[in-house]
Amino acid sequence: MTQREKLIRQILSNPQNVRFVDACKVAEALGFVHKGGRGSHTAFAKTGEPMGLNFQNRNGLIPPYQARQLIVMIEKYGDDCL
Repeated sequence: MTQREKLIRQILSNPQNVRFVDACKVAEALGFVHKGGRGSHTAFAKTGEPMGLNFQNRNGLIPPYQARQLIVMIEKYGDDCL
């Protein structure tokens, strides 16, 4: 099992405790590109995907609802990055 697979499994099993840097790594592994952001927010977009990802760094973690949005994208595009 690769480190990326371990990270994805960790996110899937515990969306309440997802580190901001890990969320950004997984988003990029799924093919999303960093598009900037303001303040504590960081935005990602993917060509052909109408829904973007937006992560807020709250003391090193992202809010659970943003982790659930990331999980939706992992379920949709996860086979491409493993």
